[in-house]
Amino acid sequence: MTKRSLSVIVPVYNEAVGIKSFLERQLFPVLVRLQYKVEVLVIDDGSTDGSLKKINEVKAPRGITLRIVAFTKNFGKEVALTAGLKYAKADAVIMLDADGQHPVSAIPKMIKKWEKGAMIVTAVNNGNSTRHKVASKMFYLVMRAMGNQSIHEGAMDFRLLDRVVVDEYNDFSEHNRIARGLIDWLGFPQEYIKVSTLKRTSGKPTYSRKKLARLALDSFVSMSSAPLTLFGRLGIFITVTSFIFGLFILVQQYILGDPLGLDWSGAVAMSVFVSFLVGLVLVSQAITALYISRIHAETKNRPLYVIDRKKSKNLRERKNVKS
Repeated sequence: MTKRSLSVIVPVYNEAVGIKSFLERQLFPVLVRLQYKVEVLVIDDGSTDGSLKKINEVKAPRGITLRIVAFTKNFGKEVALTAGLKYAKADAVIMLDADGQHPVSAIPKMIKKWEKGAMIVTAVNNGNSTRHKVASKMFYLVMRAMGNQSIHEGAMDFRLLDRVVVDEYNDFSEHNRIARGLIDWLGFPQEYIKVSTLKRTSGKPTYSRKKLARLALDSFVSMSSAPLTLFGRLGIFITVTSFIFGLFILVQQYILGDPLGLDWSGAVAMSVFVSFLVGLVLVSQAITALYISRIHAETKNRPLYVIDRKKSKNLRERKNVKS
């Protein structure tokens, strides 16, 4: 019987301080205990702090093949994950962060669930801070309100994917992509394990609040057209409500002679209505512009990433063959 194989994808951006220690002291000791052929794909996402040099210094133990995919510049974590999934060759693929926050000790548990038939095994964060919990709940509340019921609250990028899932993911062609959203969209059954995120091994987070906000916004736009429908319905509601309210003012103030003593000022009422409707139009246009910008990016059809093959190591693309 052919020995089963495992690919582990580790996107890296400016993790020079801790990447070598993470691979050699945390990840590799867990992987060598597995009865699998293992390859680790480290995706250097255009690091500028010498991360690639540190990665090249890493000594992989016997039974583990280290592959390095070096980008020519920073293309973003989602693109790095996409590249990793494209070049991963194994029967199962695990994605995890390089900062040590994803507990590698959970990998054997994920593999056991996969061995029992799970197509996707997703780690669910069970240990966020109060601030992050509130932000996370708001994010998932909005996503569900937009009709994306498949997103599991607290789900992380720390996942195991079956080969079938990876091959289907590699068929996606859009440029603005959120890996976890697209994986959920595929519809394969998922199983979940609860984990508590750990402290960073070293360094500072590369995902700023601005980047996280942009990621959330990209998730809303790329995974749902609900904002367009929402503002269309809201526009109809405001228009009808404004008409009824305006009719009430006309009848009450000018036809019946203000029997309620409200003493409405026509100029004030009109100013409120116009200001509110102009604000609504501006917000609607901003949402529409986001979709148009995504369409513009797709029509340019640029490659998602560019690989510096001289700096890459053991890089061979797997042919996507489906039965």
